[in-house]
Amino acid sequence: MIRISRKTFVLSIIGVFFIVVVFLGLGLFLISPAKKGAEKETFVVRKGMALREVATGLEKRELIRSKEFFLLWARFKGYGKHIKAGEYSLGAYMSPVEILEKLHRGIIITHPVTIPEGYTIAQIAQLLDDKGVVKKEVFLSLARDPAVLKRYGIPGPSLEGYLYPDTYRFGSGVSAEVVVDTMVRRFFQVVRPLKARMSELGLSMKQVITLASIVEKETSRPEERPTIASVFLNRLKRGMRLESDPTVIYGIKNFNGNLTRKDLARKTPYNTYAIRGLPPGPIANPGLESIRAVVYPAKTDYLYFVSKNDGSHHFSRTLAEHNRAVQIYQKRRKGRHPKTS
Repeated sequence: MIRISRKTFVLSIIGVFFIVVVFLGLGLFLISPAKKGAEKETFVVRKGMALREVATGLEKRELIRSKEFFLLWARFKGYGKHIKAGEYSLGAYMSPVEILEKLHRGIIITHPVTIPEGYTIAQIAQLLDDKGVVKKEVFLSLARDPAVLKRYGIPGPSLEGYLYPDTYRFGSGVSAEVVVDTMVRRFFQVVRPLKARMSELGLSMKQVITLASIVEKETSRPEERPTIASVFLNRLKRGMRLESDPTVIYGIKNFNGNLTRKDLARKTPYNTYAIRGLPPGPIANPGLESIRAVVYPAKTDYLYFVSKNDGSHHFSRTLAEHNRAVQIYQKRRKGRHPKTS
């Protein structure tokens, strides 16, 4: 029989007691908030920040009592390399377990950003810059990067037309790559159910989105879009020029807001008064209603329309009828082109 000395026995008891105390302390630490009744505050985890640095910051802000216990539990859970950068809404009223789980799951503060329908990539870039999401130059560079276009299978010089207008939520410090990817993926998610219909009509994705972008810019009234789309489709079938003012404007660098007859004579790839068929690509980023208007157009024999100066349009079948409508609805100004199609 093995005899255990009194000293060894006592040391063993002390060791066991110490371990029990440590585990009890750790358990108490993990479930106990640093301060009861404390308010929420923003805690920032910078990109590339080490776990120890995060724990030190939490301790300094008095969001946790012990960074060592926090680190011990994080390593036990295997969370050492899985803290997502961003802004977090934390509070000393939260237990360390709750704080660690929130950090590990990456539940960061996000900010809503609404991209209006019909915005161009330049307008989107400026909006994102103004909101502090990403820098305009970085976004535009990415939106025109041939490697990015190839990755998504998008034909054309840029992502114009394929950045879906919607309300998004982005965290602080989000990369331009993530923003672009989110918007393009949303676009394909929205148009996927319409791809079969595009094939039925014999139209490519690019043709549909290009025409939808023109429809988007021509009218702000949803109920008119299928009719506007029918006019352009009818003109295309007859080999007529689209003669759409928004396409001309898109092709003018630094447009001053005044479309003149001189502008209509400018030779640009987007001047549909000069070219036949569709322009080289979309002129804006259309919403779903404009896209649906192209694949489900109204059944009409209209070939022309003119603004009635109240946001709506008058539609005509013949040039003579159209010219009469122009005289009625458009007050001619010297050197200014009346908005007609």
